[in-house]
Amino acid sequence: MGLRSRLRGGSAGGPVDWLIVGLGNPEPGYENTPHNVGFVVARKLIARWDLAAPKSRYRGLITQGRTMPGGPSVAVLMPQTYMNDSGSSAGPARGALKVSLDHVIAVYDELDLPFGEIRVKLGGGTAGHNGMKSLRAGLGSPEFRRVRVGVGRPDTTDPEIVSAHVLGKWRQSKAEVDALVDDAVRTVAGIVEAPPAAD
Repeated sequence: MGLRSRLRGGSAGGPVDWLIVGLGNPEPGYENTPHNVGFVVARKLIARWDLAAPKSRYRGLITQGRTMPGGPSVAVLMPQTYMNDSGSSAGPARGALKVSLDHVIAVYDELDLPFGEIRVKLGGGTAGHNGMKSLRAGLGSPEFRRVRVGVGRPDTTDPEIVSAHVLGKWRQSKAEVDALVDDAVRTVAGIVEAPPAAD
């Protein structure tokens, strides 16, 4: 652990200003798939903010600290419950860390956005995304922030083909996927690191 990490905090401290929940599935076979893009973004945010290595808590892997000396405090959570039960990790984490609902940011793959597009919204529906359904239930409300990472939808409604699209390996090049992830990281960081609005 670097000096900056030690100064910013560890993996299980007190309340934080922001909770980022990166969605994915925990088994190694899901690595390098569109459905796990939330995990990849979460890991890059941990590196950006030089946070401590995540530890097991709240049925997930979590770390927390500050984005910079004197900056906002943040926790980054990767539920280890599988996508469709992620709310059972995020709900207890949010309660323990005393984060207001509009300061919870879920990062996840979005079929209904073209590959490469990033959209941010506060509240709304789930668009059939099982991770979003579980988060809404676990957090007790849909009024949390979402960073939707566009992975594109195959030109079919066949559920098996759609499932294979998000659970299979990326069809784009590594450079294209890296650019998408970096864009999502900048988007989340821009929300968290922005100066608070004046009263």
